[in-house]
Amino acid sequence: MIRWLERQAAVRDRRGLVRRPLPRAADEQFIDLASNDYLGLTTDPRVTEAAAAAASRWGAGATSSRLVAGTTRLHLDLENELASLAGMETALVFSSGYLANIGVITALGGPGTLIVADEHCHASMIDGFRLSRSRTESFAHNSVEEASRLLAGRPEPRALIAVESVYSVLGDEAPLAGLLALAEQYDAMLLIDEAHSLGVTGAGASQGRGSVAGTALAGHPNVIVTATLSKALGSQGGAVLGSPLLREHLVNRARTFSFDTGLAPASAAAALAAVRIIRDEPWRAQSVQTNAAALAAGLAPALSARGAEVEHGAGAVQSIAMPSAESALAAAGAARAAGVRIGCFRPPSVPDGISRLRLTARATLTPEQIEDSRAVLRGILEDIP
Repeated sequence: MIRWLERQAAVRDRRGLVRRPLPRAADEQFIDLASNDYLGLTTDPRVTEAAAAAASRWGAGATSSRLVAGTTRLHLDLENELASLAGMETALVFSSGYLANIGVITALGGPGTLIVADEHCHASMIDGFRLSRSRTESFAHNSVEEASRLLAGRPEPRALIAVESVYSVLGDEAPLAGLLALAEQYDAMLLIDEAHSLGVTGAGASQGRGSVAGTALAGHPNVIVTATLSKALGSQGGAVLGSPLLREHLVNRARTFSFDTGLAPASAAAALAAVRIIRDEPWRAQSVQTNAAALAAGLAPALSARGAEVEHGAGAVQSIAMPSAESALAAAGAARAAGVRIGCFRPPSVPDGISRLRLTARATLTPEQIEDSRAVLRGILEDIP
């Protein structure tokens, strides 16, 4: 085993795929285009003060499983207000978004369930597929037609369609209306991961409430939503939203709920405060989209000269394809040296195998920070062969 580990390390080094945690200082001066703190709520005083008050009152941890002594009033209030925000009937909070996806997929899976999944689904969903013991088939990214072919004539009595509303690497959107039609046609459940859309997308009165709220998907009996509390909500944790019948099933069958210590009260309180801010301040979501468009427009000339473009949808995530893992790593390092933190995604983190720079727009970016970061990134991109 030791020799195998040594060989694995050598392969990673040779391919430019070594990863190491990079500690950040609490008072760092970087322009942040890498984190998932889309609305700037991680350091919002209303959120941090709610977390501190909950820790003081309830303690540092939940103390046990939610089914033993780990459920507080905060957890139930968060579930109710999160469901209301997203336009769903109920919610069940888990200790992470990763565990929420694994929990719902394994609770609904098994030999009698066919899972039909977009090929760009997140690792947390893929791990859920593997653990579920279900037959799983992938369809080409955003291809409703291929998903339909996989569902037609299935021998399994149950089916689950799994997608993300906004994809974590490319930032593009799923064809949710077409997928809902498939779920209705084939008596399937449609699982939508809103990790990168809750708090960011949504139109009109539903601005900031995610891609499901305010549409025909909201509250539909065939629709399940999963969400993370650690991105736009600025906290920690995850949730599954759906019908009361689904919630009851998960309480009894989702192992990552039943056998895991509950979400810390401080995190629940922080997320609850964030939900209320998103509800009351929809301008934050609009600011994310405005800033994302400004970043993309500023980088377009440097990329078009290379026959490339910034890939992005309605959310915060913007993706720039790079020639190699090494060039992506070098570009991210050069940006960091110039005071701009950006994401660097290399295999196996990229679903299409293409190394990318990932920029995440934030509501709290100033016009000066946007222009400074565009200038830095233009210079870096122009120097890449």
